[in-house]
Amino acid sequence: MIEDKDTIEDRRPANDAGNAAGEFPDEGAATAAPEERVAALETELADTKDRLLRALAETENVRRRAQREREDTQKYAISNFARDLLSSVDNLRRALESVPEAEIADPRTRSLLDGVAATERELLGALERHGLKRIDPKGERFDHNFHQAIFEAERAGAAPGTVVEVLQPGYLLHDRLLRPAMVGVAKAGSRPADGTDDAA
Repeated sequence: MIEDKDTIEDRRPANDAGNAAGEFPDEGAATAAPEERVAALETELADTKDRLLRALAETENVRRRAQREREDTQKYAISNFARDLLSSVDNLRRALESVPEAEIADPRTRSLLDGVAATERELLGALERHGLKRIDPKGERFDHNFHQAIFEAERAGAAPGTVVEVLQPGYLLHDRLLRPAMVGVAKAGSRPADGTDDAA
């Protein structure tokens, strides 16, 4: 039995030495190609850097888009409210224009008209402070972006395509059209007042 122990102990160093040599079987392969490993790491780093830059650019784009949407929401938030008030503004103007000149001499009627006119001014002033602008294009060239033609008429002294009558004024909210102006436009057969011919 003692001999068996000795033989086992004699074998252990041999086995331990074998294990020590076999612990790193890939060590020789890893030291053989460090350039390839560096190249692979550099490629991976470049790919990761590219993905990071793309993610940062996308985040910046999302931030800018959100900021633009927030500014637009802030700027145009009152559009529905303002559109609802336009009929009241129109009715105040109709009330002022409905009174015949003969009745304006009466002090009570004059006082009532002054109150309605003051109310209209205050309402239009409040709307203007919030970016609402009135479009009253009489005498201007018809522009389909801001005007809606209701009829064409021959008017002496009006150039063809000119707005000759405004049935209902339009409104802009900052730079967006809230309501087009409803207008009457001079027909192409009309001649300007100065007698000049556009074809000449």
